[in-house]
Amino acid sequence: MSATMVVKDLAAGHGERVLFSGLDLVVGPGDVIGLVGANGAGKSTLLRMLVGIDAPEEGEIRLSPATAVVGHLPQEPERRPGETVRAFLARRTGVTKAQKDLDAATQAIVEQAPGADDDYSVALERWLSLGGADLDERAEEVAAELGLKIDLDQPMTTLSGGQAARAGLASLLLSRYDLFLLDEPTNDLDLDGLDRLEAFVRGLRAGTVVVSHDREFLARTVTKVLELDLAQQQVNLFGGGYQAYLDEREVARRHAREQYEEYAETRAGLEARARTQRAWMEKGVKNARRKMPDNDKIGRNARIETTEKQAAKAKQTEKMIDRLDVVEEPRKEWELRMEIAVAPRAGAVVATVRQGVVRRGGFILGPVDLEIGWAERVAITGANGSGKTTLLGALLGRIPLDEGHAALGPGVVVGEVDQARGLFVGEEPLIDAFTREAGLVPGEARTLLAKYGLRAGHVPRAAATLSPGERTRAALALLQARGVNLLVLDEPTNHLDLPAIEQLESALASYPGTLLLVTHDRRMLEAVQVDRHLKVDAGQVFEN
Repeated sequence: MSATMVVKDLAAGHGERVLFSGLDLVVGPGDVIGLVGANGAGKSTLLRMLVGIDAPEEGEIRLSPATAVVGHLPQEPERRPGETVRAFLARRTGVTKAQKDLDAATQAIVEQAPGADDDYSVALERWLSLGGADLDERAEEVAAELGLKIDLDQPMTTLSGGQAARAGLASLLLSRYDLFLLDEPTNDLDLDGLDRLEAFVRGLRAGTVVVSHDREFLARTVTKVLELDLAQQQVNLFGGGYQAYLDEREVARRHAREQYEEYAETRAGLEARARTQRAWMEKGVKNARRKMPDNDKIGRNARIETTEKQAAKAKQTEKMIDRLDVVEEPRKEWELRMEIAVAPRAGAVVATVRQGVVRRGGFILGPVDLEIGWAERVAITGANGSGKTTLLGALLGRIPLDEGHAALGPGVVVGEVDQARGLFVGEEPLIDAFTREAGLVPGEARTLLAKYGLRAGHVPRAAATLSPGERTRAALALLQARGVNLLVLDEPTNHLDLPAIEQLESALASYPGTLLLVTHDRRMLEAVQVDRHLKVDAGQVFEN
């Protein structure tokens, strides 16, 4: 059905910290609204409020019609123990809950409960509209189209990372919600998955709110941009697409700065004039009080008159200052200034694999013959499940070869940001895990983490409670703490906000060591200069 969501004067915060306030938004059929802002600005919080998981501190959210179903697909698809892929798809599409409601309504009819017929009609209509009648058949078709060649009755926990990403995409493609709330749907998708996702979002009749840090995805899909500007404590809605938003934001920020500078210059000039006038007034009073000849009344009167005029001018200037329309100085945005510490140069050959083969169940990587030289910058691309991460593991010696030989060169110091951000997942406090990995004393570690936006409220928390973006920032901070000469980045832009991605690209431009970059971020592939491009396809490695 066609549905509209109206949001009025919404506010949210954490304790005394305000995330946003006065947020107004209308999401109608066909709208694709990109929700952007720095990590911690409240994007995921807003989505949780829109779907009813969290309650706003102020404001209201209305759905028209009230029976419309809102689908919320969070950042990391939850893999529940014992849940099959089929059950996962039914839960994520809303069919599981609709089935429970339909079963309850059916039982109420059997028990001849008052109003049971009406409740059953509503429950049946919702189950049908969500696609419950043919979900199993459609699930098999979509899984096949996505190359998800698995038994849908096997547990989700047995899937590889690439398979889980495709299962998450399948759950979205199968969904028939009246409104969609998508939180980082592009994470972990390969280029084919991104194309399918973009086509799906562009073809939706339902209104959509999407959080994404994939700049190309935003440019290709969104019709409006809602910006949560944490630095300025503002909520801004921009019409037009993503590029129009970037252009309008730049103009708005430049105008805000110019208006403030004009106000500050005018005020400073008036205050300087007022100080001069007061100084002349005070000098005139002193001169008027000097002992003068009794017969010099004309001179005395002239001095008094001059003093009174200066006093009047000073008061007039002060009134002009008071009448100025105050323009607040734009707050300086927190900015990640990322650096990558460089270890001394390694040898001419950084990593080699000779006739390397890795077998994992039915998957085979290789045989691979590959040599990475000093200061080479290598991009590695390929579909999910093709073997990119396995190749990295073989190169670094983390995954043992079943055949062949792999070695790192002498003096190689590896710095790695992996897909799972695996160093920060346990119950150990962040400060303890980071201090140990970085080799710093706690005070130095706190200072460095603060530079990456991880401050006093973050460092005592269990690493597992950090958001995906916060774990990524911690992993990037390690690169500055350690000197590295082989930098390995496996999907580094996942969960990073847009300013941080741009800072990472800038840091990579000046990094002189060897780089291995695995990414599906199309704009990063354009922005980062590389010497070689390896493509991994079904376990085979090709050089473009």
